Amino acid sequence: MSSRTMVVFPGQGSQYPGMLEAVPETDAFDRLLDAAEALTDLELRTIAALSDETELSDTRVAQPLLYLADWAWGTALLDSGLVPDGVAGHSLGELAALAIAGVYSVEAGLELVVERSRLMATHAAGHAGAMAAVIGLPADRVRECIDPFTGVWLANDNAPGQVVISGLAHELAEATDALRDAGARRVIPLKVSGAFHTPLMEPAAQAFAEIVRGADFADALYPVYQNVDPEPTRDAHTIRERLLAQMSSGVRWTETMQLMASGGPVRIIEAGPGSVLTGLARRIEGVDAVSAEAAGIEAAMSGGPVT
Repeated sequence: MSSRTMVVFPGQGSQYPGMLEAVPETDAFDRLLDAAEALTDLELRTIAALSDETELSDTRVAQPLLYLADWAWGTALLDSGLVPDGVAGHSLGELAALAIAGVYSVEAGLELVVERSRLMATHAAGHAGAMAAVIGLPADRVRECIDPFTGVWLANDNAPGQVVISGLAHELAEATDALRDAGARRVIPLKVSGAFHTPLMEPAAQAFAEIVRGADFADALYPVYQNVDPEPTRDAHTIRERLLAQMSSGVRWTETMQLMASGGPVRIIEAGPGSVLTGLARRIEGVDAVSAEAAGIEAAMSGGPVT
């Protein structure tokens, strides 16, 4: 394996029907699913197995399922002997990264995620929000195109040539036309139920901040690269303060990947459903990326060629 290995955790949008079938099965995972169903009062196993993408996109469903799936994949990597040189999570995935890094227990993180999902769903219902991925334009050009729209923001800077806009649905539709006129190759609606990572989520963010302030945080076992400020840290106070701002702030994922690669070649393992982050990471020079789900734990750990 390369001298440095980072683990990254996907967020909302990576869910898919049947996503739990591939998750490494353990008694702890089953117990946590029981706890998640009790906390949410939802039959999460049944929804994950039998529902379509529309029902899975419900924030109250997707976030607990993704958090636990991310945690299970991350735990499997640790149990296989991996000691990561850093961890990061995309949006919701950041909460899984913090659990894997020992900032809080997986059970405490689950409680945070359930409250986060409830608050986001409640406040998203108060406005017609949407998100869309913009392919083929640099972030600065996207910002120029959406600047006339007061209800649209650049929410995620995911990779060179791939950003996400978020905001009021009717304005986002108009911004989509402007982006296509400016040369965007594609503008793809995302499987989410609100205008996340924008000031529209500030009421939810403030309510969640009160919960986060009351939670116990410890220094991280590994450097953590966070969405609102990707400079790595292990400090519990810094991690908490950054998490407080995450819900209504943009995700600086391109910078995260660049910082991970700044010390020389790095292998990035995606721990969670799908391979969205793997594809994004491969756009960054010096990054070798692999999905643990797609390749399997042994292959992801091997450091061999990635296909």
